[in-house]
Amino acid sequence: MQFIDLKRQYKALEPAINKAVQEAIESAHFIMGPEVRALEEKLAEYVGRKYCVTCANGTDALRLALAAYDIKKGDAVFVPTFTFYASAEVISLVGAVPVFVDVDPRTYNICPRSLREAIERVKKEEKLRPRAIIAVDLFGLPADYPAIEKLAIEYNLLLIEDGAQGFGGMIGEKRACSFGDIATTSFFPAKPLGCYGDGGAVFTDEEKVKDLLESLKVHGKGQDKYDNVRIGLNSRLDTMQAAILSVKLKAFREYEMKRRQEIAKLYDLLLGGTVDVPHIPEGYVSSYAQYSILLKDEVERDQLQKKLSECSVPSMIYYKKSMHQQTVYRNNSSAYWGFPNAETVSQRILSLPMHPYLTEDEVTYICKLIAEKD
Repeated sequence: MQFIDLKRQYKALEPAINKAVQEAIESAHFIMGPEVRALEEKLAEYVGRKYCVTCANGTDALRLALAAYDIKKGDAVFVPTFTFYASAEVISLVGAVPVFVDVDPRTYNICPRSLREAIERVKKEEKLRPRAIIAVDLFGLPADYPAIEKLAIEYNLLLIEDGAQGFGGMIGEKRACSFGDIATTSFFPAKPLGCYGDGGAVFTDEEKVKDLLESLKVHGKGQDKYDNVRIGLNSRLDTMQAAILSVKLKAFREYEMKRRQEIAKLYDLLLGGTVDVPHIPEGYVSSYAQYSILLKDEVERDQLQKKLSECSVPSMIYYKKSMHQQTVYRNNSSAYWGFPNAETVSQRILSLPMHPYLTEDEVTYICKLIAEKD
């Protein structure tokens, strides 16, 4: 059994993927080929944004978003402490300072109440300029954007949606990557929509921002690509990956997203009352980048993971260390504010196999092992 079975997915899509790859090879437009623009148009339409600018990976997507709004030294960017390192790393890369915020203990996403407290604290200290919020759609569930957007407006802060794990999720009729001033996603192979290497995208409704992103991702080029008008990155999505993603996006829209919901519901049904299953607020839809349960404590979690491994069932812990616990941020002033929710979740959480090609028998087997954990 695989945690995320990309081999099964390939077998299901093999003819279409092979055809798309072969056509890309025969065209020999390996960089910035027509498949890239075609994919960007499809992604923008699916998400509900005017523009999509693809790039080399999800980390670059966040870095490009920060650069497009000139986030720099002296700026404070608020980010949940319970997330993947890249969400904070990019803030440091542009010279700004990540200010860590605790998470909601049920959704694991950034807590609006803790966010307000962090903003007020930074304002009172007067050492940094509050400039932006990076809200992460953890495990496929969109963050609480109705509340976060109000705070962003109240404090005049840029709101960036980090949808690296959230692609396909929804709040009401709005899809992930359509929230905030600008949004990003990742096409890392294990993501809900993944390519066969690295890839990412930035979404915006502003033409000027789109044009700036197009420049920044290709060495800061001007009208002439050999006239560089700003400092940028070398961050282009390869034509081959765009061709693959177009095939996978079609499957994602037609049945994979629906299948993720079915698998999650089966997990919920079989595990309910045994462990804490994912909490999906009313009106929200998760794309279940991960299906994560909570155990009683760290001891029970580790014992269950060991048992699953012995029965050839893979599982993962996302994340053992929050951002404020990372060695690199030991001197970050906000790292000492206290994050009880994040620290508790990191000790109890365990992610189970989740992908659209899991069978009901496999899910039933996993849940039986968990139910018998005692």
